[in-house]
Amino acid sequence: MSAGKKDILDTAGINTRLGHLGHDPHAFHGFVNPPVVHASTVLFPSAEEMRAPPERQQKYTYGTHGTPTTDALCEAIDALEGSAGTVLVPSGLTAVTLPFLAYLSAGDHALIVDSVYFPTRRFCATMLKRLGVDVDYFDPGIGAEIETLIKPNTRLIHLEAPGSNTFEMQDVPAIVTVAHRHDCIVTIDNTWATPLYFRPLDFGVDVSIHAATKYPSGHSDVLMGTVSANAKHWPALTAAYTNLGLCVGPDDAYQILRGLRTMAIRLEHHQRSALHVAKWLEGRSDVASVLHPALPSFPGHALWKRDFKGASGVFSFVLNVDDATQFEEKAAAFLNALKLFGLGYSWGGYESLAVPVQLGDRRVCKQPKEGPVIRLQIGLEDVEDIIADLERGFAAVAAAGG
Repeated sequence: MSAGKKDILDTAGINTRLGHLGHDPHAFHGFVNPPVVHASTVLFPSAEEMRAPPERQQKYTYGTHGTPTTDALCEAIDALEGSAGTVLVPSGLTAVTLPFLAYLSAGDHALIVDSVYFPTRRFCATMLKRLGVDVDYFDPGIGAEIETLIKPNTRLIHLEAPGSNTFEMQDVPAIVTVAHRHDCIVTIDNTWATPLYFRPLDFGVDVSIHAATKYPSGHSDVLMGTVSANAKHWPALTAAYTNLGLCVGPDDAYQILRGLRTMAIRLEHHQRSALHVAKWLEGRSDVASVLHPALPSFPGHALWKRDFKGASGVFSFVLNVDDATQFEEKAAAFLNALKLFGLGYSWGGYESLAVPVQLGDRRVCKQPKEGPVIRLQIGLEDVEDIIADLERGFAAVAAAGG
């Protein structure tokens, strides 16, 4: 990319940046999109070139170490994150677990927010435990008081803001300040906000993690994760990535890069529709509470408003059910009545989804007593049709009686 164009993009609006980041058409004969390079073997011009140290070798040496396609995506993510480097991995879960493997050793201690993505907790309870890493979970609202939980061997603090399913906010700057005072690395799963609405490294976080499966893809057809680190922690991250032999296919990288081009436009629609639905839900007597950080009624709203530039299309609500023994039955009645919403995991695609939330793994953030939690992904459909479908769910709950 020419220096002049780079200078323009550094100060351009987000839709302009997303339309141009990560590729220089003139580097590939003027084609607007980068080539999809399928590669394992890469040829060297001579034996001497093959024996050269890495810093003097040719740019591409083997398929797992990058291609023009994967580099284009990494460069775009780095520009969005403000990071020193980004690696691409096969899933969002891999994106979370790779930094754990990169920075933690036997005998270390890690602190994980209690509202974390469940598979992250499962990894900690199995793989990390077997590798001799001790893990404790903390209240997402702890803020600077996290200092009381830090031990001499605490090496890493992992955040997820907002938290999975119940969307608790965390005071990221306060936690980062304490963590760095004790030489702890801070990682964050920032999938909900994307770097468009929250840039973790600007707040002192060391490693930013995303499930590119979600909004960067946008079409429910690609599995991928991205991990972006600051300059201090990039070498250890890329070394672990190389040692584990991780990589992604060029077709998937191309699909994510294509999804980035429209991500800001899609996010605006997701945000607008989700807030409309969330406010509508707040006015219903059969809804105990709506768990959406952008609502003034939400406990973590002030933190969201202070640090975030926007909200995505995923949030939850608590169905108002008097009898705890009927939580599962009433949630099923609601979900089974939906026709437009799909019942399926993941989110970030164009379609609306709904799932029952299970919170049995939590240590601190317990299940609400007022009723079952249902998570909604508000898609790109017309909001009037989305609300009409939710009306079907509430009508089914009312008909179920009890």
